[in-house]
Amino acid sequence: MPFRFKLDENLPTAIKKILVEDGHDALTVLDQKLGGQDDPTVYAVCNTENRMLVTLDLDFADIRQYAPGTHAGIWILRPATQSIDNCVALVRGALMLSMTESPVTALWIIEPGKIRVRTSHET
Repeated sequence: MPFRFKLDENLPTAIKKILVEDGHDALTVLDQKLGGQDDPTVYAVCNTENRMLVTLDLDFADIRQYAPGTHAGIWILRPATQSIDNCVALVRGALMLSMTESPVTALWIIEPGKIRVRTSHET
């Protein structure tokens, strides 16, 4: 199932390429000239466009402010180091999980070897 993604400005462009090659619709914050916008603005744009946000920004892990079920989905990447290869590896792992578990409206915190999933049923 293809998903709609919005990539935060702190991510390498290689991630957009991987998502598109995998059949997903992906835009970056920079594609839409939203660079430097605050978190609530980026979040609102994602909601308006019904896109899952992919980011390195831990602020989006605050379920009091960004509760699962109130958005299209949020993927927070937590690589060992913020290299392109590490970020790409985390996205590839998340894409594999998304084949069996839907990320829609959930918060996924994606770490090396582990993905923590929060859904609206848990909040």
